[in-house]
Amino acid sequence: MNISFEMSPTLRMALLFSMMGCGNLITVTVPEKFVNVTNGESALLQCTFVTTVQNTSNIIIQWSFVAKTSNVPQQVYYSQSGEDVISKPYEGRLNAPTYPATSNASITISNMQVSDAGAYTCEVHNFPDVNGKTEATIIVNILERPSVPFCAVHGDVESGHLVTLTCHSERGSPTPTYTWIRVDQDKTKTPVMGNPDPNIGSLYFRNISQFEFGEYCCSASNAVGFATCTVELSHELGDGAIAGAVIGALLGAVLIILIIWFMTHSMKKQKYKASKATEMQAIPKSSATVAYEGVPTRESGHQAYVTSGGVPMATNSHVHSDADGERAEA
Repeated sequence: MNISFEMSPTLRMALLFSMMGCGNLITVTVPEKFVNVTNGESALLQCTFVTTVQNTSNIIIQWSFVAKTSNVPQQVYYSQSGEDVISKPYEGRLNAPTYPATSNASITISNMQVSDAGAYTCEVHNFPDVNGKTEATIIVNILERPSVPFCAVHGDVESGHLVTLTCHSERGSPTPTYTWIRVDQDKTKTPVMGNPDPNIGSLYFRNISQFEFGEYCCSASNAVGFATCTVELSHELGDGAIAGAVIGALLGAVLIILIIWFMTHSMKKQKYKASKATEMQAIPKSSATVAYEGVPTRESGHQAYVTSGGVPMATNSHVHSDADGERAEA
């Protein structure tokens, strides 16, 4: 955020005298040119000055800031004749120097963040003491503990293959360095057998063997602290093992379907056999009825045959006998 201020008459006159070569000398110094602050803590930016003018009621103190990711200066603090102006990003965070400032122009900024890292310039003018060394700069570094890293396995975890373990923290200032160790079953930590790269957090196994399988721990560390993550290097993590598990699951599903189909087919077959057996049991009764077909019966001396439906049917001789009887009566 850029904040512009209208140049005061006093400051314009001081600059005019400075260009004309008039005025006395002023000296601004900073005890520490480099300040390291942990993320979230306060930063004391010390700035002192020496002026030959006894009166400091009209003194001008100004702090500006240039971020590491930018070349544009931003106003932080401005004071003239005891009237302070604090830029919005620092409201509620900046403690100004006491007035009247006799030799101290230091400020304190609380809750420092990574975005606050950069160059802070202290500038002091005290008319007519306008010449000399009027400003000094402090480089502020924000230290941040590494965030919890993310560990991952890349490659086919099979003997003889290339496998890479990666470890990376999203945050951390200064940039974290990475170390890998192996954790045995009894929790004993041993040096790794692969080829680690401490700057990017990668561990390479160019020709992995079963003796290198196990649990591995990565530590991301810097001047503030460290954070760790662990990963298990085993056959189960390999692409071949995953493919085998998928194929096994599919085969199991097919087997279950076949078993269900076989049981259903067997039940239908049993029902079909039972139905046939019932039909076969009904066949002898029909045969017995048919067996009486063509067997003559004696009734009033006439012959008759029983049909398959059990209804008597007169034979030809029987018909002729009835006809003879009718002629005799005639």
